[in-house]
Order: sequence, then structure tokens, then C-alpha cells
Amino acid sequence: MPRYLSMVRINENEMSGEDFPEDFNERMGKLLEEITKAGVMLDTAGLTPTAEGTRVSWSDGKVSYTDGPFTESKEVVGGYALMQCKDKAEALEWTKRFLEIHPENWNITCELRELAEG
Repeated sequence: MPRYLSMVRINENEMSGEDFPEDFNERMGKLLEEITKAGVMLDTAGLTPTAEGTRVSWSDGKVSYTDGPFTESKEVVGGYALMQCKDKAEALEWTKRFLEIHPENWNITCELRELAEG
């Protein structure tokens, strides 16, 4: 079965811990339990803020390092889910359900891509 990576893209400047609804963790926990029991979820996690990250670049035969935060970035990957689904339609359905748990006033994008196998 194909594997899919859903990269959760957020504007971390618009997000704060105070913005999470009271029942958010409970609803997210139920969805994660359901997707795990269905045998779909292989791994998932949120990521630390870009202020704690480092970009490693390769250019002109040299490696360079840039410590965060990355102020030029409006949108960053804030988390991911690695899923094994029967097809892209199933992966899209789980991704849709994940997004629907979030408050309507939030702006979140999930980029869903199949892993290249072989």
C-alpha cells in the first residue's frame, strides 16, 4: 500500500497556545486513536518553532547554516503525519478530518504527497 506524507503548514506568527479551544486535545486524541486503530497512521508529530531550528544549505559546493527564526518565511511546516492508505482518496479523507478539528478562524494547509517507493 502506498504511503503518504501530510505536511501541516502554518503561519507560526499567528499561532499561540492560547488559541487552542478547550476541547481541542480531546478531539484530536480521538481522531488519532481512530486513525491508528484503522492501521493508517505510521507516525505523527508537531514540530518545535523555527526559532529552535537550523537550515542547512548546499550552494556552490559549500554548506552553510542559518539559525532560526526564519523571518522571511510566512508559512512553515508545523507538523506531519505519515500514513499508509489504500489510495490517495483515503489519505485525503483523513487529512480533511484532521483539518476539520481545528477552529474555523485558523488558516492551516496540509500538503499531501505520496512517498516515492523504490
